[in-house]
Amino acid sequence: MTGYAHPKYAASLSEYGTPRFLRHSGSWILERKIAGTPYSDAMGCYPIFVCRDWSSLEQDLASLDKNLVCLSLVADPFGDYDMAHLRMCFPDVAFPFKEHFVIDLSRPLDTFVHSHHRRNTLRALREMQVERCINPASFLEDWLGLYSNLIEKHNLTGMVAFSRQSFAGQLAVPGIVAFRAVHNETTIGMLLWYKQARRVYYHLAAYSPVGYELRASFALFDYSIRYFADQQCEWLSLGAGAGAGTNEQSGLGRFKQGWSTGTRTAYFCGRIFDKQRYDEIIKLRNVESTRYFPAYRAGEFF
Repeated sequence: MTGYAHPKYAASLSEYGTPRFLRHSGSWILERKIAGTPYSDAMGCYPIFVCRDWSSLEQDLASLDKNLVCLSLVADPFGDYDMAHLRMCFPDVAFPFKEHFVIDLSRPLDTFVHSHHRRNTLRALREMQVERCINPASFLEDWLGLYSNLIEKHNLTGMVAFSRQSFAGQLAVPGIVAFRAVHNETTIGMLLWYKQARRVYYHLAAYSPVGYELRASFALFDYSIRYFADQQCEWLSLGAGAGAGTNEQSGLGRFKQGWSTGTRTAYFCGRIFDKQRYDEIIKLRNVESTRYFPAYRAGEFF
């Protein structure tokens, strides 16, 4: 159990909820207080919910009925489930949320990467060197400096702004693989991944103004893909475009699409354990009709 499945990853998010281990399925959720009420609900860990044994998830969820109002999560697009199983586990909400771009590493890189990306990679590599960070935790200060640019650039708030403590935990999770781009002996970009068996998940990336100018993202992605192919990994998951919904046309979506060999669907799932309390909170908050789940947290992340 490494990466998103490791207890240290759930612990790195403990500022946003109390980690709870679901022992039969081998998965983690975060329990949260519902402001203004004596109740709690739960969510899957950001950005996706991973399971060691999806077939045992229903057994875990059945044991939560008396403790939580509801649970919401985004299911791992590589999870071992089908729609019938998802709807059994999540009878209230289960719908396609985002298309995650993926790379089949059995294919040679030069056969699928967009020509625009190849050109930008060659330009970037003339200006910088890319290397794997042998001890990612030792690059915490570099990462915090780069991520502060991302926070300012996109006005990030809430969980996705992450704290120093959270990032210190994330960089120490078994299975993390980090790369950095260096220009004039300065780190201008970093790319974080989590490796689980032969699958690897893109986690986060951040760049300095110089990194954006010199297209460090292209050099970092190219280096990462080649590295994981050499490590005999089978799949890379690049995540989706920015924002809610299937937004392949966003700038980030087009960037990821240019590296990918296809997509896999990530499903948003929700389950109400206590309908009476759920309806009580909706009434208390005077919530209008919305597809967001849980409705009383509408707009929390997107």
